[in-house]
Amino acid sequence: MARQQNKLDFRFVRMYDCYKNLLTDRQRDVMELYYNEDYSLSEIAEILQISRQAVNDSLRHSEAILTETEEKLGFAERFDHIRESLTEIRDNARSACPDVERIAETAENALESA
Repeated sequence: MARQQNKLDFRFVRMYDCYKNLLTDRQRDVMELYYNEDYSLSEIAEILQISRQAVNDSLRHSEAILTETEEKLGFAERFDHIRESLTEIRDNARSACPDVERIAETAENALESA
């Protein structure tokens, strides 16, 4: 479980969160173990009792489905922009005036529920 996550990994995690219901149960299991639990291909193969190549194929196919869906719909990217905007609003409110803490808390709550 020593695999380091990179920027691409986080992109797939966000897309997985948005579109996981488009994947089969097996694809969701593989994606969950690989991206969210940080298991290696070999570890996933052992857990699911399938070949390492089957794990790799499932990952690549799932990533293709998620990427194609994101290119068409763009929900994950829009969510990221909304999150960035809310963070900026919160930070600006906090620095503008201590009395605006209530607005910052509202933005913080929106961020947490997003």
